[in-house]
Amino acid sequence: MLILIAEDDELILRTIEHKLVKEGHTVILTRNGKDAIEKISELDLDLVVTDIMMPFASGIEILSAILSLGKKTPVIVLSSMGQEEVVIDAFGLGASDFMVKPFSPNELLLRIKRLTSK
Repeated sequence: MLILIAEDDELILRTIEHKLVKEGHTVILTRNGKDAIEKISELDLDLVVTDIMMPFASGIEILSAILSLGKKTPVIVLSSMGQEEVVIDAFGLGASDFMVKPFSPNELLLRIKRLTSK
């Protein structure tokens, strides 16, 4: 599977990357929303994992871009506590799942398997 990770926190980015590569997935890393949107428009991705708060474009803007491109790519949104309104907006724009930081990489892997085994 080809999975894009959009996360500006280097430690979280590398942790997710390590876990997914270990499971045999191909991973594309982006550290800001603008780069993520470019990759999403260029590639046929199986899944996107995105943070909400990122430089240049937010996770909400990434979800909007996926919607406007007509793609059906599942998206797992990562966010800090206390952003309930943003989470509601994310689901309204087609987010498939949501996880609060900090989160368990093993739980993320389970959620990815659930979304991609359909």
